[in-house]
Amino acid sequence: MPNTANPSDPAIEGFLQYLNAAEGCSPHTLRAYHSDLQNYAAAVGNVRQTDAKRIRHYLLELGERGLSARSVARKLSVLRSFYRYVEREGLRPDNPARRLLAPRVGRSLPRVLTIEEMTRYIEAATREHGPLGLRNWALLEVLYGAGLRSQEAVDLDLADVDLAAGMVKAKGKGRKERLAPIGRKAAEALNQYLEVRPGLLRRPSRAVFVNARGGRLTTRSVRRIVKATMVKSAVGRNISPHWLRHSYATHLLMNGADLRVVQELLGHSSLRTTQIYTYVSQEQLSRIYQKAHPRA
Repeated sequence: MPNTANPSDPAIEGFLQYLNAAEGCSPHTLRAYHSDLQNYAAAVGNVRQTDAKRIRHYLLELGERGLSARSVARKLSVLRSFYRYVEREGLRPDNPARRLLAPRVGRSLPRVLTIEEMTRYIEAATREHGPLGLRNWALLEVLYGAGLRSQEAVDLDLADVDLAAGMVKAKGKGRKERLAPIGRKAAEALNQYLEVRPGLLRRPSRAVFVNARGGRLTTRSVRRIVKATMVKSAVGRNISPHWLRHSYATHLLMNGADLRVVQELLGHSSLRTTQIYTYVSQEQLSRIYQKAHPRA
């Protein structure tokens, strides 16, 4: 497969601009779409003249190179969205990816921490010192306490936080906003951090979470903080920020929260997306039973 892409295909550039302006996709999503489409353009040449047979061959090549079925299915989803845009814009009369079948993907359960592990993890964050230590503690409390995505956390502005009400306004996918309760512990951590936050600033900033130079924290920094705290906690799991969101949803369901309430709290548009957490909570409850019941 060729390894050079056409970096200036107007159809691809137009699609990315559409995703940014109309769909409100995150920078991370835009980078992923850009990379997928550039690699695809490198393989097929003129993206507006290729057909379903060539796309199918391209996807088969990806599988033969060792790409997982889930990754191939995701790339096909990108191509369907792209050609939907191309067809709608009148750049070609059809969507050649519409009827292509994605490879079968087995159900993959979200990875979560147990409640005990989460307690040890957060306690490790409370042992950090100084303004940055308080920031890290507040960040992790908010990620877990409100079930935020890392992008939603770094996008938080001061005006989005209501400590008295214990709420934050999250700006989710598609620029959809939702109010999320943060709980007493997260509110306490945020309050302590916000008291020292001015000492990190070099110029006025609306961002809640800032770095040592006063700039808005990035999702890359969030990943680094999450992993560094995991090492200090000695829990022994290689986690990402999304584990905290998964754990948030699973622990709510384990403790009796209604599925539709959890859907609203997570900002999911479909209940089917939230239902995967019921399998995780059932799995955890089964493990707890097997460990704790004398007749198990």
